[in-house]
Amino acid sequence: MEVCSVLLCKGCTPWRGILLTASLLSCWYLSTTARFALESVPPEVIEGENAFFLVHNLPENLAAVVWSKRVKSMNHGIVTYALNKDLSVPGPLHSGRETVYRNGSLLLRNVTRKDTGLYTIELLDRLGDIVSTITAYLRVHIFLWTCGHHATSVQPSIESVPPSVAEGGSVLLLVHNPPLNIIAFVWFKWVNSFRKLELVKYLVDRKATLWGSAYTGREMLYSDGSLLLHGVTHKDPGVYTVRFLRTDMRNAEAEVQLQVYASLSVFCNPFTSSQLTIHPEPLYPAKGERVVLQVHNFPEDMLAFTWYKANYRTPFLKVEDHSMARTSFSWGKGMVYYNGTLMLRDVTEKDAGMYTLEVLRKHSKIEKAYAEFYIKKNMTQPFVQITDTTFAGHRSVIFTCISPDTDISIRWIFNNQNLQLTERMTLSPTNCGLRIDPVRVEDAGEYQCEVSNRLGLKTSLPVSWPR
Repeated sequence: MEVCSVLLCKGCTPWRGILLTASLLSCWYLSTTARFALESVPPEVIEGENAFFLVHNLPENLAAVVWSKRVKSMNHGIVTYALNKDLSVPGPLHSGRETVYRNGSLLLRNVTRKDTGLYTIELLDRLGDIVSTITAYLRVHIFLWTCGHHATSVQPSIESVPPSVAEGGSVLLLVHNPPLNIIAFVWFKWVNSFRKLELVKYLVDRKATLWGSAYTGREMLYSDGSLLLHGVTHKDPGVYTVRFLRTDMRNAEAEVQLQVYASLSVFCNPFTSSQLTIHPEPLYPAKGERVVLQVHNFPEDMLAFTWYKANYRTPFLKVEDHSMARTSFSWGKGMVYYNGTLMLRDVTEKDAGMYTLEVLRKHSKIEKAYAEFYIKKNMTQPFVQITDTTFAGHRSVIFTCISPDTDISIRWIFNNQNLQLTERMTLSPTNCGLRIDPVRVEDAGEYQCEVSNRLGLKTSLPVSWPR
């Protein structure tokens, strides 16, 4: 891009004056070959550490870069750096801890919690006009929790509460094990094998909810990613997916099948009560047991059917022979019956999850149904670990709930009652850690943690503080 300019500076701000004095009768080119990008390294730091905003592929022939911090939707300047003069001009938010480098990168030393937020770099041409803007987010912690799920250990999942809901009722799509460092999450509803519609997007830092094309006005979103659906109808059944966007770009997804059954009044109508459905029996089998995915209302005009593990993945069982589809036969580790019902033997955790049945009917009509089952696992009793910290007469304590179980929820109990959080208490993102800072006399007592999942709960033995 070519820019030619003849400039006169009247009433210039100090930083615009610096830029304009070097730009009279100038022609220059802005490189478009490399993509300008900004990265916070690391995206999360602890108080007292340094944060570095690394600029990639800064365009050539710029006059200056301007760094600012967004505070309540307003831009506040930190520093302006004139590239041709190698000169930094402090802004109103300059604290003396900032250093700008020739490639535009910004170093912020000895960060505090007040430094958390959005940081913006603006690229200025020699007219003082903004040619590009990009933003990065920095999160500063008092300390980093050592408990909780590692990035590769436990995957997020969704539970439908209840597993099946009547038309007109409400259902909660409850998220378990949401990943750490979430910057946004998005809910989708699958329309068919190749198309999904966006229900809602939530931007964590801005606390902004953006409703998508599939929004009906009956959805309510929670900050942990869970979705509540009111007044369900016959159009709501199907597969729902939530996608988590993380600061480290390692995104995660989970999906759930929503089952809706007709009310008693609907069952009086034979045209609305013959929907293809699947009911797992049992819903929570133990490892090594068998599971029957019982199919109801199997179409009489069926030509072929296919079973998928999970949602719209590669089929693991496909029946195309019409005569064979009318009999029962063994397959792999299970058996398939004439009405599409699938029986699985010796199930393991790998077998658990979502299953899809796709039926091809006459006139190329396709009908689908979904089912889920989970492996029953005995929970282990957790225990509480206490860590006391004293620095310069300032005392704090950390309680950590230790449990080998996954896909659990955790709550804290103080003196046999549900713990009431105060402004001095901080919970880790997964509730596995409880920090009290500063700790006081009224915090003395017995602490327990309770872990629970779909199948039950376990409570730790009480521990006393101070010890």
